[in-house]
Amino acid sequence: QMRLVESGGGSVQVGDSLRLSCAASGGTFDEYSVGWFRQVPGKDREFVSTITWAGRRTYFAGSVKDRFTISRDDAKSMVYLQMNNLEPVDTAVYYCGARWSRSGVTYTRRNDYSIWGQGTQVTVSS
Repeated sequence: QMRLVESGGGSVQVGDSLRLSCAASGGTFDEYSVGWFRQVPGKDREFVSTITWAGRRTYFAGSVKDRFTISRDDAKSMVYLQMNNLEPVDTAVYYCGARWSRSGVTYTRRNDYSIWGQGTQVTVSS
């Protein structure tokens, strides 16, 4: 059974950058699509970005499209979310999710993913 562990969160100022990491163990990682979501108290988990198996396709939420990038290193079983020009609205707990898929579909719904990490807090102050 695959397990995911997020890291890299922290408290930053407006305009700063952070790189979140999602480390996977167990399973054939390169056959999994991985998505990043974020959640604030009282709201649903919100899609941020996803990358398909072998990194063939990526997709971003409109609110982060021009500021965030996603990448993966299958040799290290890692997925990264580079977040630039951070804004206070980016404050949330960030989660990575994974699902086995060798299709080119970019999954954007929470229920598309069956494996989740514990989350990492990102706080952006003005």
